[in-house]
Amino acid sequence: MDFVAGAIGGVCGVAVGYPLDTVKVKIQTEPKYRGIWHCVWDTYRQERVRGFYRGLSLPVCTVSLVSSVSFGTYRHCLAHICRFRYGSPDAKPAKPDITLSGFASGLVRVFLTSPTEVAKVRLQTQTQTQQRRPSASWPSAASPMCPAPPACSAPGPKYRGPLHCLATVAREEGLRGLYKGSSALLFRDGHSFATYFLSYTILCEQLTPAGHSRPDVLGVLVAGGCAGVLAWAVATPMDVIKSRLQADGQGQRRYRGLLHCVVTSVREEGPRVLFKGLTLNCCRAFPVNMVVFVAYEAVLRLIQGLST
Repeated sequence: MDFVAGAIGGVCGVAVGYPLDTVKVKIQTEPKYRGIWHCVWDTYRQERVRGFYRGLSLPVCTVSLVSSVSFGTYRHCLAHICRFRYGSPDAKPAKPDITLSGFASGLVRVFLTSPTEVAKVRLQTQTQTQQRRPSASWPSAASPMCPAPPACSAPGPKYRGPLHCLATVAREEGLRGLYKGSSALLFRDGHSFATYFLSYTILCEQLTPAGHSRPDVLGVLVAGGCAGVLAWAVATPMDVIKSRLQADGQGQRRYRGLLHCVVTSVREEGPRVLFKGLTLNCCRAFPVNMVVFVAYEAVLRLIQGLST
């Protein structure tokens, strides 16, 4: 049940949050942007609405599996801990049990998400603008210098789509390229998912009406949204480093590894660079995780109702 509910909740969440995720990645990896609205306007001006959904197809195809594994791992790990410590998988877990299960959930998902994160970041950050060809019916002042129209056009984007991106990275950089930034991803997801599930559980307990075992829909919305915000507040520094390492394969490489990326980024842009995109992450996390947990809880209740 947890695997199915997690899969549906994850798809709903990515559908809501992807445009802001694109803006977040661009802010973290491209110093030219002065802020959120500058990035939004520049992306819209150059690529229109389509620019906010670059690389979406791969996350949509894989997020159900990743979210399913995340929620399923969390619940199964928690059940095993409760069985080992208290003699029953249905026993009420302690806060350290929830934290450890959430941490395990974050670690497991890294092995699935790293290649898709590489493709997503590369597609979100590659230059998409192309010069227009001169019109055949209107003479151009540059036509004597450039008789062949194709020569006047800038080369197209390096990656034509998610699968082409993955194939290109694997061919040019090998298997290590597909798992570039996975060390930062491990640090990001481990402690952020521990925070995520722990804060959701605590908030649900606080928002559950007296005499009930679960919070109502409003309680789930608030608890899910707040849990997402807290998780991203913890995860943002490593998310910045992860995005920079994964985008580094385009052109000349700047970073030799995680520590070198941290030191170089802080030296060049100050400690504030580690919190680039924090506001955007938190603004995106609240509605996304409201949707994720409401869908997750609704599917769980539906399955439980059908099975009884």
